[in-house]
Amino acid sequence: MGFGMRKTGHDQAGDVSSVTEETAVDVRHVPVVVTEDDIDYPHGLRLALIMGSAYISTFLVALDRLIVTTAIPRITDEFGDVKNVGWYGSAYLLTTCGLMLFFGKLYVLYSVRVIFVVAMIFLEVGSVVCGAAKNSVTLIVGRVIAGIGAGGVFSGAITVTVYALPLHRRPLFQGLYGLVFGLANVLAPLLGGAFTDNSSTTWRWSFYINLPLGGVSMVLIAFLLKSPARETTLIPTKQKLRELDPPGTITLLAGITCLLIALEWGGTKYAWSEGRIIALLTLGLFLLVCFVVIQIAFPKTATVPPRVFSQRSIAASCFANFSNGAVLFTVYYFLPVWFQGIQGVSPVQSGIRLFPAVIGMVVGTIIAAAVTQITGYYTPVILAMLPLMAVGAGLLTTLQVHTSEAKWIGYQVPFGIGMGAALQGPLLAAQTVLALRDVPLGTSLVYFAQNLGGAVFVSVGQNLFNNKFVKELTGVPGVDAHTILGKGATHIVDIPEPTRSIVVAAYNEALRQVFIAGVILSTFPFLGTLFVEWRSVKKSEPTPNVDVENDSDRAMREATNAGPETETEDKAVSSTEKRVT
Repeated sequence: MGFGMRKTGHDQAGDVSSVTEETAVDVRHVPVVVTEDDIDYPHGLRLALIMGSAYISTFLVALDRLIVTTAIPRITDEFGDVKNVGWYGSAYLLTTCGLMLFFGKLYVLYSVRVIFVVAMIFLEVGSVVCGAAKNSVTLIVGRVIAGIGAGGVFSGAITVTVYALPLHRRPLFQGLYGLVFGLANVLAPLLGGAFTDNSSTTWRWSFYINLPLGGVSMVLIAFLLKSPARETTLIPTKQKLRELDPPGTITLLAGITCLLIALEWGGTKYAWSEGRIIALLTLGLFLLVCFVVIQIAFPKTATVPPRVFSQRSIAASCFANFSNGAVLFTVYYFLPVWFQGIQGVSPVQSGIRLFPAVIGMVVGTIIAAAVTQITGYYTPVILAMLPLMAVGAGLLTTLQVHTSEAKWIGYQVPFGIGMGAALQGPLLAAQTVLALRDVPLGTSLVYFAQNLGGAVFVSVGQNLFNNKFVKELTGVPGVDAHTILGKGATHIVDIPEPTRSIVVAAYNEALRQVFIAGVILSTFPFLGTLFVEWRSVKKSEPTPNVDVENDSDRAMREATNAGPETETEDKAVSSTEKRVT
């Protein structure tokens, strides 16, 4: 055994858990259901390196969402292309959201280590393409490739944690992902601005930064992470390809693409009543409905089997996390806009002023994780702390042009504390109520809901803001609200007085409209969490699956009884589909 690993009773008994990736695997000796008892968990330095790599990888994909924002002016100057600016962020978001569930299925069917490394390779290649881009088209292609990798990292980070720590030890470690997200959101504009303004680095290092950090993380995961062989990793290749659900994946990706493009263009590039926006929304919703129908009609090969998304706690957690994402992205996107538009600070300074919310998230994460590890139950502490998020969101609606520093700092803290707790529950629920083999699917679904909620409601918030701002300035002589919106918040300081005071007041009222929507949204996670089962992380009690014997199980059962045929199948098993200790 390598350093940092401990043997379980299974290993000492000499059973299947002694089989490694480097040895041949007899599928007849692989347990039909893999549990925590079959996993050799790392500890010490090995555990620290694995979890550190998972955090760094997550930090990079979260950073990639926003780091480009402060570099856009310099990029447009260099490329001489303004019309494609919106795609710099959208291309990344489209592939991240659209492929997240697909990667969840890959983690079920193949080695967790291999799929995570493949996802990191996509992220690294995409970053190289972006950094070396000579025009907008190349940059957008790079963002698409990086987004594919981001979808795999988002889905895989929690799966890595599952095979690094037993359930009762995960709350605190898992809660740190919330801190990672918060830091990425704050540091993205800071790093993007620093790279862009430095002649020795330029904006290209906003993407090149992924190479050294991502490379180290990828190598450490490749050599240190061990995951057990599962029945799903040992089925024949043809069966795996069928279980990847090509019709469902294509339908979901197309539906998400149509929906997000409509949300990106609606109310900004085109009016919501425009035919192309209506067509995109209609087609997107139709395709998403088709995806659900495919999952129900073909449960054996579904990307997200009905046994997963129909489970009460999973359905409730998806609703709660969709709402969490909506609130989180709304505040993290529009509060910096308030700092820039009302206080006249730079994007970098606005990022620094979000630190109170991040500190609050750290506090909330630690409290929720500590209580969960002591009591074993995550639902009650989250229900107790969620009202703080609503209180903080409510306080943000009171922001005025001359709100003091003490107030805007203080308002962020309760919001961050509540959000830090809120983000833990859905992911813990997915790991507690599902069988181990379904955990990658459950966590991917929960993460997908969070990202989709953020994508949808940032667009909704943008339209609320635009409409209110235009309404507030209607009739004001010499002021064109649409021109001001086109230039952005940082250009308000260039407007001469007394017109600037009028514009700033209108800007504040428009942003308050968005924060009011945030208050309403902040009540939904509480409602969703009410329906989450009270399960203890100290007990292994996965909910029985109604569709227990899927095609993977059947293939395993047939292989077990097949005699000579089993030996042939054993030879076809790749080295990445073998039991790890």
